[in-house]
Amino acid sequence: MSTTVNVEEEGARREAGGEAWSEALGEALGELDKAILNIIQEDFPLAARPFREIASTIGATEEEVLLRVQELRSKGIIRRLGGVFDSRQLGFVSTLVALQVAPEKLGDVGKKISSFPEVTHNYQRNHAFNLWFTLTAETEEKLREMLETVQRLPGVEKLRNLPAERRFKIHVHFPL
Repeated sequence: MSTTVNVEEEGARREAGGEAWSEALGEALGELDKAILNIIQEDFPLAARPFREIASTIGATEEEVLLRVQELRSKGIIRRLGGVFDSRQLGFVSTLVALQVAPEKLGDVGKKISSFPEVTHNYQRNHAFNLWFTLTAETEEKLREMLETVQRLPGVEKLRNLPAERRFKIHVHFPL
């Protein structure tokens, strides 16, 4: 199971890794929240009632764990709680896409990109190619069609299709 975690700091979204990030987040959370986040990042129970299993592990009730997870989601600390699947093994094709978008159209293009079910996430970068996202489709043909659709969006100036040549598995865990 994979959990995507982010921190809201001074009204500006930050996505950063490493020890300083973990320390800052850890200071902002109570011990129960830290225990829950550590478990769901690394060892989410594959059980009919996973939150009861988590509760049992940390000495809380299932209701407490569910309430804390709900609160962490409402605060934006947990953005996503769900499985991560190897799309290639399931027969899908995917690619990383970099876009150069006119600055005044960046918000509109980002919202449109996020609306596509084939897009898992997108993010802005301080670079000429200022919007990046991953795209997954059932077939190469569907992937090409999606890339053509994106290329035609108002404000998209350039598109780079960056399919992986080799697969790297990067394990990310923020100990709290």
